Amino acid sequence: MRPPGVRETSGAGLSEGKWRPAGPAAVRRTLDAKAGQKGRIVEHRIYAMSFARVYPLYIAKVERKGRTKAEVDEVIRWMTGYSDDGLAEAVADGRDFRRFFAEAPNMNPARERITGTVCGVRVQEVEEPLMREIRYLDLLVDEIARGKAMEKILRA
Repeated sequence: MRPPGVRETSGAGLSEGKWRPAGPAAVRRTLDAKAGQKGRIVEHRIYAMSFARVYPLYIAKVERKGRTKAEVDEVIRWMTGYSDDGLAEAVADGRDFRRFFAEAPNMNPARERITGTVCGVRVQEVEEPLMREIRYLDLLVDEIARGKAMEKILRA
């Protein structure tokens, strides 16, 4: 029986029946192969995921580390230009990440100075614009949770 989080692989120098972690690259190759076989483009599931579903997770993450919801809101407002009311509306209406970023009032150009890694991927090297925005937001929340000063997080 295979351990959780791994898949059986073969080829590319691996013997039949060997196990290796099914990381993001392996999953991406699997999705790309499936898309090529069926002639359709497979996009990331997070694009269609409700921002309202992830927002409480961001807050819980920083609160476990002694930080506040207000700091998460400040970072989101800084990055997207949403007002407090606009952010509350985005959470209340259940819009997905695609719509959340598409309808952002004023994306901050300074967000492009954000560098670092999320899940082993350098955010500045992510090619898909929407995925890059999501990774930027993840990295900002991670920086809050790690206790970084807000002035540095906001690239002031």
